[in-house]
Amino acid sequence: MDKTARHAATGVLIVIVSAAASATTEPLPAYEPEQAVAGTIRNFGFGLGGVLKAWEVGFQTYHPQIHFDDHLPTSDAAIPALVTGVTDLAPDGGEATLTESLSFFEVYGYPVTDITVASGAFDVEGKSNGPVVFVHKDNPLASLSLKQLDGIFGAERTGGMHGFQWTPSQGRDAEKNIRTWGQLGLTGEWADKPIQTYGHAPSGTTRFFQWKVLGNGDKWNPNYREYVESGSKMIAPEDRVEQRLGLQFMMKDELANDRYGIAWTVMPQASGVVGIKPIALSDGDGGPAVVPSRQSFENRSYPLVRSIYIFLNRKPGTALDPKLREFLRYVLSREGQQAVLHNGSYLPLPADVAAAQRKKLD
Repeated sequence: MDKTARHAATGVLIVIVSAAASATTEPLPAYEPEQAVAGTIRNFGFGLGGVLKAWEVGFQTYHPQIHFDDHLPTSDAAIPALVTGVTDLAPDGGEATLTESLSFFEVYGYPVTDITVASGAFDVEGKSNGPVVFVHKDNPLASLSLKQLDGIFGAERTGGMHGFQWTPSQGRDAEKNIRTWGQLGLTGEWADKPIQTYGHAPSGTTRFFQWKVLGNGDKWNPNYREYVESGSKMIAPEDRVEQRLGLQFMMKDELANDRYGIAWTVMPQASGVVGIKPIALSDGDGGPAVVPSRQSFENRSYPLVRSIYIFLNRKPGTALDPKLREFLRYVLSREGQQAVLHNGSYLPLPADVAAAQRKKLD
């Protein structure tokens, strides 16, 4: 059972997801072929840390006449390969970018089809980790809603992106900006203190945060300070020794020493840092806030879990190629999701999410 607790300072109901409540692959239906298929399936994009190969091997035990032609340099090659017609499936560790969505639509006249095939990791480094929000350990705040996060990290905007279309419905005015801790209900010394914001520089994780939190806009709190993955090639050579531009520096040397700071990052970049604490998050204004954990990421109750995708080109109203449909049915079956679990890079899908994705194959 999940545990619930009401934080004394804020009165917010917080859900702590227990291990017993974690999603498993058992409720998923076992794979049963609907028809025998043969031929070659072309994959172009990302190998998903070995998960794609495991799916291929498992699928071939049911369909030995299927062969795979794989070109797996990077996620950045996935949708471009669909656009140019050199692949059947495009495995990708993240969401489609604006240019990817737009270029596909301009070529074919309809959107690219996305199938969610796994969840991003909680604490396995570099595996499409979902963002986690942290504050200084002395901060009495226990939870936030995504709307409040928008107020803290974002700024007024006239609209936001939905796919490649700019929509005014995603806009908001300056009255919804949250710039002091008192606006979040904190009192005493905290009430008038400005909120100092920290987070990632441009990246796939940042695009996800903008999509889920900022209405897919790109206007940030003017005091937002950006950092990149510690130890990565994204840090300029002159700064690699001190790593001042890295996320671990942000957490250890900035947030841990800033009582009035708040930062979002991924769990591996915050691992082992003392002086900070994670914040529970809720989807809306009135719902329970969920503590980030492997279990809440696995059952997707935490609102900032990322998805792993296989993209494909499917014209609306047309049937999916039988061999592609059978392969994706296998991926979304008990056996396919057990392969995700055994690999350990990503997290398997809950039964309800897998079922919704299977419906997209019909």
